[in-house]
Amino acid sequence: MPGRPGGWALPAAAEPPPASPGPTPPPARPPGGGRDALVTLPNLITLARLCAVPATIWLILQHRLDIAFGLFIGAGISDAIDGWLARVTNSRSALGALLDPVADKALLVSVYVTLAAVGVLPDWLAIMVVFRDLVIVGGVLVFWVLGHPPAIRPLLVSKLNTAMQIGLAALALLLAGFHLQADGLQTALVWIVAGTTLASGIAYVAAALRRGTGGIRW
Repeated sequence: MPGRPGGWALPAAAEPPPASPGPTPPPARPPGGGRDALVTLPNLITLARLCAVPATIWLILQHRLDIAFGLFIGAGISDAIDGWLARVTNSRSALGALLDPVADKALLVSVYVTLAAVGVLPDWLAIMVVFRDLVIVGGVLVFWVLGHPPAIRPLLVSKLNTAMQIGLAALALLLAGFHLQADGLQTALVWIVAGTTLASGIAYVAAALRRGTGGIRW
């Protein structure tokens, strides 16, 4: 091709072909193993809390409610610790998301049933607490069988009910375990727990009926 006047330009050197890309490096795994990890410190703490359920039942049946109170408080502290660890270490996992509420509910329901069996809490209240949970779990299973997994998110009334149930269980263990007197406070909490348990149960049933096959909020 022509270059400057009176001459010809040399052909441009051919550019070398682009280097073929090497193998794509695998994506970095998040600290803690990601959601597929099974053995993480938060999961081990949650598993220990689940293992505390039979020990708590045995202590209550042996009328060692003072030690059961300490174990119950320790379980509550461990619940806060494993949640905090899962967040700060980015070690949340699918197993932990399933195991954590199971451990919490197993401990709380077991304490209510056992305290009712030894006469510390009214038996009708324990029946109400258990029946509410059975209704909710049964509803979730029905939606799963129908092929419409529900959105599992706690309602505000459920959070209030859980807080009241924990408060009453801790108070009952404290009073009975250390032979303290606060009958008026415990009686008031019994009725508050009964009211919030009934209200949350009705709220879940209403949500299920309203959403139909769209799912309910846990």
